[in-house]
Order: sequence, then structure tokens, then C-alpha cells
Amino acid sequence: MYDFLKYRVDEVMTPDPICIGPDRPLAEAAAVFDEHDFNALPVVDGRGRLQGVVTKLDILSAFRFTEDSIFPPYDEIMARPVEDAMTRDVFTTTPKALLTNVLAKLVERKTKSFPVLDSGRVVGIVSREDVLRGLRRATGSG
Repeated sequence: MYDFLKYRVDEVMTPDPICIGPDRPLAEAAAVFDEHDFNALPVVDGRGRLQGVVTKLDILSAFRFTEDSIFPPYDEIMARPVEDAMTRDVFTTTPKALLTNVLAKLVERKTKSFPVLDSGRVVGIVSREDVLRGLRRATGSG
């Protein structure tokens, strides 16, 4: 188990994650979620720099039911750009960060994953599953 204390993000992260541009429609993000069963997608500009993250919850949040709008127009909402729904204030980590720190932040923030940045560019995603895999490996259970 002590080995886990030395594990770094780059040992367990998913490298080169699928990303989406801020101008892409929410429908495209939803299609990626359906195809890959992701919970979040990094939103990047043309140079691969993080602009935010769009999650399944962000898409659901775009559908606001009010007294004036009992049935929000699905196609209209799904045509909106990702940047209208994405989360901009995102915790990130680096490839060399210790997994113990990531584990603490995942629990503290109650989130499922974090983008991994190197020189401002998205180079990976580290998720709860990745950290659990690291724990199993450190104990010889996986």
C-alpha cells in the first residue's frame, strides 16, 4: 500500500482524451457521452487549451422547466453551443501530481474526473476509476 504514496497521475490517467470545442452543439457532446459512456468532456480551444468541462449534468441543467416553459424545445437547446452550458471553473491536475492529492480532491469536490494539463494543454483525464485501479495495483489486488 505504501507504493501508492509514490504513484503519479501519469501512471494511471487516460492519455489524449476526446475533447470538444466550445462552439460545438450540445447534441454532439451528448452523442460522445452515449458512445463512450463518459461523464465529462474537456472543452478546448483550437490549440488544445482548456476552456472548461461539459458534463452530463451540465446538459441536463440546460433544460430548465419553468411555468412559462413546461416543455423546453429539445432540438433548440441541443443546438446551443457547449460553451453555453459548460463549467468554466474546473479543478485540474498535472501528469506528475501525486495520486494521493488527486484522491483527496476527488473526494473533497465530489467529482468524477479531472483534466490533466501540461503547459496549459489537455494531455489526459484522471478519474475515480483510475485512482481505484492505482490503489488495487499498490495492494497487489489488481
